[in-house]
Amino acid sequence: MSFSEYLAALPPAERRVYCNRTLNLRSIQAVGCDMDYTLVHYRSELWEQRAYEYVKEELVARGWPVKHLAFQPELVSLGLIVDIQLGNLVKANRFGQVRSASHGTRMLSMDERKEFYSPVPVDLSDSRWQFMNTLFTLSESCIYMQLVDMLDAGKLPTGTSYAELHRHVSRAMDAAHLEGRLKAEIVGDPGRYVVEDLELPQTLLDLKQAGKQLLLITNSEWDYTEAMMSHAFDRHVPGGSWRSLFDVIVVQARKPAFFSGDAPAFQLVDDSGLCRPHVGPLQPGGVYLGGNARLLEEGLGITGDDILYIGDHIFADVLVTKDLLRWRTALVVRELEQELLQQREFATKQTQLEEWMAQKELWEHRFSQLRLRLQRSQAAEYEGPAVDAGESRRAMHALREDLVKLDEKIAELVKEAGQLLNQRWGPLMRCGNDKSHLARQIERYADVYMSRVSNLLAYTPFVYLRAGRGNLPHD
Repeated sequence: MSFSEYLAALPPAERRVYCNRTLNLRSIQAVGCDMDYTLVHYRSELWEQRAYEYVKEELVARGWPVKHLAFQPELVSLGLIVDIQLGNLVKANRFGQVRSASHGTRMLSMDERKEFYSPVPVDLSDSRWQFMNTLFTLSESCIYMQLVDMLDAGKLPTGTSYAELHRHVSRAMDAAHLEGRLKAEIVGDPGRYVVEDLELPQTLLDLKQAGKQLLLITNSEWDYTEAMMSHAFDRHVPGGSWRSLFDVIVVQARKPAFFSGDAPAFQLVDDSGLCRPHVGPLQPGGVYLGGNARLLEEGLGITGDDILYIGDHIFADVLVTKDLLRWRTALVVRELEQELLQQREFATKQTQLEEWMAQKELWEHRFSQLRLRLQRSQAAEYEGPAVDAGESRRAMHALREDLVKLDEKIAELVKEAGQLLNQRWGPLMRCGNDKSHLARQIERYADVYMSRVSNLLAYTPFVYLRAGRGNLPHD
């Protein structure tokens, strides 16, 4: 089989599994999954809209003049970082260098961005920087940036710092009991909020029938988990119950503490949610509230890289499992699907852009050679062949004109490429020609990543996923 035939046999790009570190799925004995935005996907803009409204309602109740505000999803994007010290929203590359930024809802000019961030790399270990990697942070950050505008305009209490403003918004989120209120709406009308994935039940069945133990580890409460999983799976699995898919179910796991702590476990007694204290390892067949990963490993009789955990949250799902437990990790990035679809549509223009950039580099090199030859010829000690200065300057002038025209064409395509997925912030995984800070976090902590768990269906439970050869600038 040729390489082109191999590529043709793969799923389309948006449904592939991408590998940072080689993963032999045949050797994995247990596969754990998160629920929200991993096994159960939501209509994210509708979810974010309602989340935004709940936060706004709480602020109105506190006397804030925010009734006029409306959710603007285009203002924010996953992978951005809130600078609560300056009231800015920034996009950084893999080195933490800020490449685009807004103050409130106003995009900063290049000069302003350089003034604020030239000597200041983003460091996510500093509380100044709030990484946006969940949908809750999208709605929260949207209203925060709008409030920054209001603060600057004198429409909020004077003397409030941007950091204090961010704390007010976060407290409003907590005080509104956001998850409980929104989840009650979803349970009441799951068909409105949940996006069904008809390939997902078969994906899990294939893994289970291949001898792998399946685990559900979610921070959601039992009532909500039961409702969502029943809606997503019961019609599509033998026996009509999602619970038959999983060997161990853990709700209210309190991730990431579940992976790093030693919290006790409680066992679900009946479907009403009644629990009793549980002593010892988490046993297959059980439904548990809380507990910790060590109890789970003891119950399964397996540890470390025999377990693959799949989630959508870089820090709560994959960082701790990778760093502390040495589990294998997979990250679900649903937005990747749309990004890759748009990249496919842009492919012809991308090829044109690369050709023009190669032409630009060639002409720049010729221009530099002419300039250097002219410079050398004017040196007192020059003893080389005669150089016609006028001819050299005319050639340089012609090249400069060609470069200006080429730059105009390149700029149009660069701008278009930078607006894929989000017109303000561009693609999730790229920051100009470099990797985005989000892409660097995924590369660092996720062994594999994909847009959906069901992307595994086409690969089978026996796939050997190999990391590609890393490209270096000299390759």
